[in-house]
Amino acid sequence: MASWEGKLNVLVIGGGMITEEVIFPTVFQEQKLGKVGEVRLATRRAARVAELREKFPRNQFLGYPDPQTEGPEATDEQSYRRALQDLGPHGVVIVATPDHLHTQMILDAMDAGYDVIVEKPLCLKVAEAHKILAAARQLGRYVLTDYHKRHDRAIRAAQYRYRKGELGEMLHGHAWIEERREMPLEVFARWCEESSPFEYIGVHYVDAYYFITGLVPRRVLALGQKKFLPQHGKDAYDAIQAVIEWEDGSALWVQTSWVNSEHNSALTNQGLQLLGTEGEYWADHKDRHLHFVTQARGFEHYNPNFFKEYLDWDNPDEVQYVGYGYDSIVQGLDDVRRILQATEGKSADEALNIRKQMLAQFEKTRALPNQALIGTAVNEAVRLSLAHGSAWVVFDEQMYPRLVQ
Repeated sequence: MASWEGKLNVLVIGGGMITEEVIFPTVFQEQKLGKVGEVRLATRRAARVAELREKFPRNQFLGYPDPQTEGPEATDEQSYRRALQDLGPHGVVIVATPDHLHTQMILDAMDAGYDVIVEKPLCLKVAEAHKILAAARQLGRYVLTDYHKRHDRAIRAAQYRYRKGELGEMLHGHAWIEERREMPLEVFARWCEESSPFEYIGVHYVDAYYFITGLVPRRVLALGQKKFLPQHGKDAYDAIQAVIEWEDGSALWVQTSWVNSEHNSALTNQGLQLLGTEGEYWADHKDRHLHFVTQARGFEHYNPNFFKEYLDWDNPDEVQYVGYGYDSIVQGLDDVRRILQATEGKSADEALNIRKQMLAQFEKTRALPNQALIGTAVNEAVRLSLAHGSAWVVFDEQMYPRLVQ
């Protein structure tokens, strides 16, 4: 039996915007570096597989459903199940579907014997997060939520200074993250009613505050507005704001929307302000003091730190992708590779014991289910608060939200 060369076979479930713009470029670059083997894509429509093959003509991947063998109009909402059967050893699954579909796909991937990277949030219900957490610990499976803001050096700087004590005790913070109206009206038109700007993007800053401070939320109150989207046939929130009180009494105000003008100078307005007893932090995560003005695109703020293409150092005819969006996914791929290398050739019992030891360490520093639970809990609390006239919602010891009586 030949020894494993360390190449991960990757299955991406979901062929939407994040797969096209971030996940596939990352996976194919890792493939070029010799760290990824076969790549598979499972999506609902064969036509989407064909579109992505045109988008990435120099890269090979297996599609489910495949337009060449099943026809260009083929559809299969369960295509990922077939792809899981074909993935083979040394595989990892990346779940990049709408948020409300994550849970079953994660559980199915773990049951099939695979580690998982999932786009944030982990899921939308605390009960589902606990189910994923329990299964991951029992099976010794690595399940990383891709909270890429954790890899933004602007966020890591805040964590470093806070943990060194330079900000003192936290008092309050204000986070804002807002996107253009193309997101619910075009990109997520099919499922925007199942989500909201808070659940889709606001949770980034909930997790960032938790990542920076290590604090756990105590209670939540949310406000929401439905004015624009209902006029365009979507029963979805235009904007949601939430105030989160944490265990130390500090407060974080999170301001979100996804109906900003299509003429905004970037897809996303975003930033974070923190005030502690010994210092303050303020960062505009949209305006990185770099902009372009071109005839093709007009004025645009340019964030070189998230996920951008540059000329490859060794081959200027090729593109190199760089940024914290890249780093976040690669961290998951590298962790899975480390686990597989440590367990290669071991008996099932030995491998499971090694996995559990490694996961216990990863749980301290990664957004594994024990940490991703925080964002899910706040998301569910926001929905509960909105459904009851912006009532306060508190959490029990397992982070289940409940209305204040």
